[in-house]
Amino acid sequence: MLADRVDSEFDDQQDRAENIRRISQISEYAMPVFPSPLDTDPDIWGLTAVMTDRTFHATPSNSEKETHFGYQSIPESEKEEKVKEVFERVADTYDLMNDAMSLGVHRLWKDHFVKSAAPKPTFKCLDVAGGTGDIAFKLHKYMRNVNRDCEKIVVCDINTEMLRVGEERAAQMGVGENFTWVEGNAEVLQFPDNTFDLYTIAYGIRNCTHIDKVLEEAYRVLKPGGRFMCLEFSEVNNPLISQVYDKYSHDVIPVMGQLIAGDFESYQYLVESIRKFPNQETFAEMVAAAGFEVVEYENLTFGVTAIHSGYKL
Repeated sequence: MLADRVDSEFDDQQDRAENIRRISQISEYAMPVFPSPLDTDPDIWGLTAVMTDRTFHATPSNSEKETHFGYQSIPESEKEEKVKEVFERVADTYDLMNDAMSLGVHRLWKDHFVKSAAPKPTFKCLDVAGGTGDIAFKLHKYMRNVNRDCEKIVVCDINTEMLRVGEERAAQMGVGENFTWVEGNAEVLQFPDNTFDLYTIAYGIRNCTHIDKVLEEAYRVLKPGGRFMCLEFSEVNNPLISQVYDKYSHDVIPVMGQLIAGDFESYQYLVESIRKFPNQETFAEMVAAAGFEVVEYENLTFGVTAIHSGYKL
C-alpha cells in the first residue's frame, strides 16, 4: 500500500513537472501579451486571440471595414496608400499608356466630355484627380477660345508625382500661369463651401476608398447652380462586345503595361478596378443621393466609358 502511494505521488509529480514544462514553452514562444485584467475591453488593441493546438495566434480584428483593391479585399485604411503607390509608378508613362490602351480613343472621350461641360470663361473650375493635366488643359483651351481672359483652373490630386508631370507639361506648353496645382484628397477637400462653378473628375473616382464621400465633397465645394461632371469607365451593354472587351482588358492591357511601362501589376489593378466600379444606373443613384439634381449619364463607345452629370440646385 505504501509503495503504491509513493509510486502514485511520484507519477503525479512527474505529470506536474511535464505540465509546467509545456506551459513554460507556450509562454516563452507563443503567448501574446494581453491587456491587464483591469481593462474591461477584451479587444482593446484590436486583436482577437484564437487558440489552436495550445498556441495562441493574434489575428486582426474584424472591426475595420474592408474595401476592394482591384479584386483583392483589403482594410479600408490601406487603400489610399496602395493606390498612391500605383500612380507613383505609372505617372511618367500614364498618358502614353492611355493612348496605347485605348488606341487614342480616350482623347475623343475627353474632348466630348469638355464640350459637354461647356465651361464659361468666368467659371471657377476644379479638376479632381487630374494630376497630369489632360482635362484641365482641354478646359482651359475651350474657355480661351471663347475669351482669352479666363479664370485659373485648380487641379487637385492626391499624388505628388502625377502633379509633377502635369506642372511640367503646363510649363512646356507655356501655360503654367493659368493653373493652380494642389495636393489633396478628394474625400476631404481643403476648399471652402460654395467655391466652384464646375467640378470635373475623369478616371479617378473609382480609385477612391469612399465614393460617397467624394460626391458629398463635390457637392459641398460647388456653388448653387454649379455642375458635377464625371468621366469614368463603366459597363458595356452589348454582350458580344462585352466579351471582347473583357478579354482585351484582362489579357492585353497588363501585358502592354509591362512592355511600355515595365509594370504589369499596376495595370492589372487598373483593369480590375474598372470591373469593381458601379454600373451606370447605380452610380447615377449615388450622385443623386449626394444631393445633386437633374442627374443623367451618357454612354460612350457602347458604355466602355460614361459621362455622369448633376447640378447643385
